[in-house]
Amino acid sequence: MKRLHHHDHEHAHDRHSPEETLALLGYMANHNRQHAQELHELAHSVDGEAAQLLHEAVVDLTVSSEKLVEALRILKGEE
Repeated sequence: MKRLHHHDHEHAHDRHSPEETLALLGYMANHNRQHAQELHELAHSVDGEAAQLLHEAVVDLTVSSEKLVEALRILKGEE
């Protein structure tokens, strides 16, 4: 079984360089995809309402990742 990992999230509102922004968005989109896969696997190990909620969370994370990828595409000028 995979171990869960801890996230520290600082919320300083410093401006990032364009390169940092692109790198961070790419990282976050990929990271969310990995979490979505983990949740998908977990959803198949439980039943009922919990499984349904986990499946919905997978959809939410997938949509979120798609928005990050779209923002990344726009920032790269790939409109």
